[in-house]
Amino acid sequence: MSNPWPASSSATPIAAAAPIAAAAAAPIANAMTIDVEDYFQVSALAPYIARSEWEQRECRVERNVQRILQLLAARGVKATFFTLGWIGERYPGLVRDIVGGGHELASHGYGHQRASDLDTAAFREDVLRAKGVLEDAGGVAVKGYRAPSFSIGHGNLWALETLARTGHRYSSSIYPIAHDHYGMPDAPRFAHRTGSGLLEVPVTTLHLLGRNLPSSGGGWFRLLPYGITRAMIRRVNAAEGQSAIFYFHPWEIDPGQPRIAGIDARTRFRHYVNLAANEGKLQRLLADFRWGRMDDIFLDPAAPAAHPALAGAR
Repeated sequence: MSNPWPASSSATPIAAAAPIAAAAAAPIANAMTIDVEDYFQVSALAPYIARSEWEQRECRVERNVQRILQLLAARGVKATFFTLGWIGERYPGLVRDIVGGGHELASHGYGHQRASDLDTAAFREDVLRAKGVLEDAGGVAVKGYRAPSFSIGHGNLWALETLARTGHRYSSSIYPIAHDHYGMPDAPRFAHRTGSGLLEVPVTTLHLLGRNLPSSGGGWFRLLPYGITRAMIRRVNAAEGQSAIFYFHPWEIDPGQPRIAGIDARTRFRHYVNLAANEGKLQRLLADFRWGRMDDIFLDPAAPAAHPALAGAR
């Protein structure tokens, strides 16, 4: 498989890829992103919920996404919804509501299978199936992709070339942290081009004391006091001049979701911690920063240039 990183890079090209400087003229636009999956599709719950049971589970994604759309509309925020093809196939009206609200429709794959668990043919089939379903439902081109559980890393960088060849323009699939389920801590922290021409836009980390700290949402946002996340994003914006990429899931604003019996203590804590408080924290986050869609911030030449170094490659 060909090297997915530019030929001009060093012998360890992924660590040497240069970050893309952001403009300092206006308050930096950060990307608000939502990974549209239901509570029973979470990777950490996969050992406890068989895929064959998905159709029998209570689906709550519609009501949760509708609530998110209300929260975003109240603040005039446009966001990117990385949506499972499985969801789009069953709830095409929800996909239309996302697009109708002025938000970007992007892909989270079809059935929430980790990219690292698929071979090249199966991965290609998965991303093409998801792209087709979402485009048919939403009536718009799908340009972005985020791998379930940030499952692109050292072992499957070939997936970036596959994404480029299947018509995707950017990915947000590599998380430059060390984690027990995912992560590539030596990856570039900010938006960068790969050798295939695909733009990779990692979710945000803060480099502190020699390591990258997660600063972009998910379970850490629910666990930590809100002020810590706010301070981290402010530092990335002000000290590094970069847009932050924040993410969360619809089930993370749903404290009434069914509890899964028999799960281990770590998984139970990670999945259910502070669900009741999360919507309030998200409302504060939406008010405290300027937010936008991934494609507007990183791809659209008509939008305010957050990353002018990309202009020639758009």
